[in-house]
Amino acid sequence: MDTTRRLPDGELAVMQALWDLEPPVTSGELQQRLKESHPMALTTLLTVLTRLGEKGFVKSEKEGRSSRYFPLITREAYLAGQSRRFLDQVCGGSLSAFAAALCDSGLTREELDELRDLLERGTL
Repeated sequence: MDTTRRLPDGELAVMQALWDLEPPVTSGELQQRLKESHPMALTTLLTVLTRLGEKGFVKSEKEGRSSRYFPLITREAYLAGQSRRFLDQVCGGSLSAFAAALCDSGLTREELDELRDLLERGTL
């Protein structure tokens, strides 16, 4: 599976709901979790889950007449792949261009100080 491949917004919303819940998760639990942020019909949700399964992001297991879903990639692994993709494709692999963009992104002084502290402590 290519974790640097960007998921469309609807698929990413389903993955985020899946990451937020304790697997295994039913489609009903996912639909409930998505109700506020990204409401979708059950048929649409099932189609998205099928696509995510084909891409290797989700595994489903039949349990009686329903299915239970498990993420096959962690949120952290997806975020790391997307960060690398952004650095390479948007910033041309330049860390200084990435840092400048991050500073210009509207981060508060406190957020920048927190980032500096994390880098200095080596906890990133």
